[in-house]
Amino acid sequence: VHEDLEFYSVMRSIRAIEHSDVCILMIDAQTGIEAQDLNIFNLIVRNDKACVVVVNKWDAVEKDSNTMKEYLNAVKSRLAPFNDVPVIFTSVIKKQRIMDVLDAAAEVYGNYSKKIPTSKLNEEMLPEIENYPPPAWKGKYIKVKYVTQLPTKSPKFAFFCNLPQYIKEPYKRFVENKLREKFGFTGCPIRIFFRQK
Repeated sequence: VHEDLEFYSVMRSIRAIEHSDVCILMIDAQTGIEAQDLNIFNLIVRNDKACVVVVNKWDAVEKDSNTMKEYLNAVKSRLAPFNDVPVIFTSVIKKQRIMDVLDAAAEVYGNYSKKIPTSKLNEEMLPEIENYPPPAWKGKYIKVKYVTQLPTKSPKFAFFCNLPQYIKEPYKRFVENKLREKFGFTGCPIRIFFRQK
């Protein structure tokens, strides 16, 4: 019965993820992030959905002055590489910070549906790419000419360049971090595509 119940709850989670824009992933403060929570988080990211992490039963955890900070760091390290998500500590029984969850979900939805004008993107991102260009490959230099946001529901960006096949994952992460730093996509997975100009 336990296995069937878990199977059906996971199936419901998958359906809920597919039909939503923002997912609220609730974890138990006493057990921390378990394997199943990570699987669901990875499904959220793979489906390009925005996310808020809620740590519930925070009242049941013994605390000192650093507990929340340490717990937050532990959660973010488990969620890496995509850990730019709001984490809110709540207690449903004591009604603590429940409205903060909804505020965070609304803010994250704003980030999720944000459209950045192409001119602004090029103005901000091209100087960053010039300062730190993609590594040359076998003596060939990669030049990024143009950036645009794709007309999709979730944040996706196309970078047009001469040799897109030589751009590796670490450079994509660098570009993603710059986009987050400049335009604030907290709570949203970002997809980046390098395409032939």
